[in-house]
Order: sequence, then structure tokens, then C-alpha cells
Amino acid sequence: MKRLRPIFLLLLTLPLLTAALPASAQHLPRGQRTIIRGGMRQRPDSLRLRADSLLERRLRAEADSLFTADFRADSAMLALHRTDDLATLDSIALAEFETGGIRRDSTRRLFRKGWFMQDSMGLSKVCWMSALVPGYGQIYNRQYWKLPILYGTLGAGLALYIHENKVYKPLKRTYDAMTDRSLERTPELDALQTKMIRSNTRRQIYLGVTIASYIYFIGDAAVQYATNDVSHVKKATTLACICPGAGQIYNKSYWKVPFVIGGFATLAYCIDWNNRGYQRFKKAYSLLADYEQHPDKYPDGPTDEFHGRYSSTFLRNLRNNYRRNRDLCIILTGGMYILQIIDAHVDAHLRDYDISDDLTMNIEPMVDYTYMPASGGHRPVVGFNMSLNF
Repeated sequence: MKRLRPIFLLLLTLPLLTAALPASAQHLPRGQRTIIRGGMRQRPDSLRLRADSLLERRLRAEADSLFTADFRADSAMLALHRTDDLATLDSIALAEFETGGIRRDSTRRLFRKGWFMQDSMGLSKVCWMSALVPGYGQIYNRQYWKLPILYGTLGAGLALYIHENKVYKPLKRTYDAMTDRSLERTPELDALQTKMIRSNTRRQIYLGVTIASYIYFIGDAAVQYATNDVSHVKKATTLACICPGAGQIYNKSYWKVPFVIGGFATLAYCIDWNNRGYQRFKKAYSLLADYEQHPDKYPDGPTDEFHGRYSSTFLRNLRNNYRRNRDLCIILTGGMYILQIIDAHVDAHLRDYDISDDLTMNIEPMVDYTYMPASGGHRPVVGFNMSLNF
């Protein structure tokens, strides 16, 4: 009986201890104990961790609500003081972006999807794309009515050039075969040469019309480009790169256009003239050199244009001179092309240059005294003052 007395006392005091605990602690379980090496270690209190997390979450929510309220107040204040319609445009652009649509007003595009047609495309890229895909600039600028003119002109000119080229090639081969044997003038050779020249002239005209229309529509895409704000300098430089003289026309320096066009026409004529001389003396030299190496093949003597009146060395020198002059004219043409681009660029920069009377420069004598440690005092310094008024 004495041995059971401590057990009865423990059973009697257990309800009293349970009633003394808080109600929340009676129903929430605590973490289990974990046995570790060297003894017993109790896990962290789960009740305290849960209370701390709830408190942290509440404080974070209150801070977020305060920041949101301040942001809305600032946004409302800015909206009240705005005098433009940028807020409306931003909301419209955002709505169009979310729906995936495309919207355009009367002045500029708000948004357009895709890399092939995007509003941020620069002028240079539009011109390059127009060069690769004829009509791209007109599609980008939404001038669709120009596409039939462009494709009609290009298609007709290219078709006529191909047809005339098929007529010219056989005539050229026959003429070369006849002149390779002998350059003696005969009625058949004269008739063949006349027919070949007329066919070549028509062929060059058709090709020139095709190239001119192609270049014109690239320049038109650059002139009509108005999606973004582009300076006059960039437009003038781009037009000068596309076609010589177009930059001067855009800058309204019309008096320079005859010099540019005349210079290019003169150089083109010089290139053609020297090339024809080069081809002429090249053939004469080859015939005479072949006669000197194989005289038994020509029983009637030399068959070149001059019938042996000039030596092969003289004909070779003439051939080299014409070739050198032709190459020099080509280099001068490239230099003139770069020069007219520079002129259009500089002229566009000086388009709004102020030349009023307020631009003055004055030079006056100046005398000042500067301390010189070596001399132990001040020494006079004489010079000039230059003042520039803008």
C-alpha cells in the first residue's frame, strides 16, 4: 500500500496541472523530442515560430498597403496636373498591345508588331530593305498606289532588256568571229556592225530605264520616310548615296546639280571612250603578234586594222595607255561620288547656319602681368585677345 501512494498522488495532481495551462496550449501540439548523441535535445517551439511568421506577414501587408496608397496618391496628383493626352495614348497603346492588334492614327503609328514592319526601323534600314526588296519602302510608308507603277516599269524594262539582249548576243558573236580573222572593212562587216550598234543602243536604253526607276523608288522611300523624326542631314546624305545629285536637290542647291551630273556624264564618256580604244588596240595587237609568230598562216600579210603599218610594240603601248586612262577615270568617278556625298552632308549642316550681324570676331592687343618665381617679381606679358560673338 505504501508503494502505491506516490502513484495516487501523481494521478490526483495531474488534472490540476492541466487546468493551470492556457487554453491555447492545451489544444496545440508541441514538437517531438529528438534523441541525439550525448543526451536529449528539444526541437524549436512550433507555437512561437508560427506566431512570429504571422506577425511578420501582417507587418509586410501593412507596409505594402501604405506604399500602394502613396503611389496611387502620387499618380492621381500627376494625372490632375498633366495638360497633354499622353495618358490616353499610353492606355490605348497598352490595350492594343494586350490584345495583339495594330492601331494607327492620322499622324503616326502607335505600335506595329514584327521585325519586318516595325516603327523603330531607321532610315538606313528602310533604304537597304528597299534595295533588296523593291517596293518595301512604299509598303512601309503605306503608299500602295505606287507599287503598280514600280513593278510595271521594272517588269517592262527588264523584259525588253532581256529580249534585246537575246538579239544582240548573236550579232556580237558573229562580229567577233569576223574581226578575229581580219579587220578589213567589207560591206557585210559594215552592215553587221550597224545592226549590232542599234541593238546595243536599244538594250542600253531599256537597262537604263530599269535602273533609273529602281533607284528612283529607293529615293522616294527615303524622301517619304516620316515615321520617326529624321534630321535633314541624314536624309540629304542618304539621298546623295542613293543617286548622285539627289542630295543637292534635297538641299535646294540646284545650281550644283549641273556640275554633278555633268561631271559624271563626262567621266562616263571618258571611261567608254578609253575602253573602246583599249579593245581596239588590244585586238590589233593580238592579230599582229599572232602574225609575227605564225606568218605562214597569213599568206596575204597582216590582218590587223593597220595592215602592219605599226609595230607590235607601238600597238601594245597604245593598248596599255588606254587601259590606264580607263582605270584612272573609274577612280576619279569614285572620288567624285564621295565628294558629292560630302558636299550634300556639309550643305545640309549649314542649311540653318546663322550669318546675321551678331556673328562677329574681334582681335585686340592685350597686356598682362604674371608672377615669375625665377625673376622674383611680376613680368609683363604681351599678346592678343580674340572674342567671338554668337
